[in-house]
Amino acid sequence: MADAMRKPALASPHGGSATVRLTLAPAAARASLRAAPEDVAALSSALGVTLPQKPKTSASGNDRHALWLGPDEWLLIGPDGTDFVGLAAKSGVLHSAVDISHRNIGIVVSGPGAATAVSSACPQDLSPSVFPVGACSRTVFGKMEIVLYRPEEDTYRVECWRSFADYCFGMLSEGAADADL
Repeated sequence: MADAMRKPALASPHGGSATVRLTLAPAAARASLRAAPEDVAALSSALGVTLPQKPKTSASGNDRHALWLGPDEWLLIGPDGTDFVGLAAKSGVLHSAVDISHRNIGIVVSGPGAATAVSSACPQDLSPSVFPVGACSRTVFGKMEIVLYRPEEDTYRVECWRSFADYCFGMLSEGAADADL
């Protein structure tokens, strides 16, 4: 039997406009983590990244990112092959960690028109005072749910389900064109 091969999520993973660059984020490990507040310290230690506890915040360390999605929920993103489920298991505390690496893809939106491109189909207020560098949020983009993360001043990472990749990239491409107007 042949080994399973992952098909690229997008046929053409580059796009944008004069002020916006759209690229497919490198392959990454992802996990959905749920845990009680009293277990955050043990999990943070085991995972090698501090789990943020304030709404719309993120933390990074050891090339890993923890994005706060709710009072007891985080999206973990790290280098492809990172075993977040195994690392969390070493914490010794009650939690739920599910590998979602193959479910999601990341699209990086960067450049001076990045906020305009993302705002074209997302109701999230992206002004720096409300959504500063390091902010993250589960929100909607067009007709789909995404996780939006702002790792740098003019850069956003849109995490969406693989099955929505073409739709998401197309909507971002339209937003990128609008950013040039």
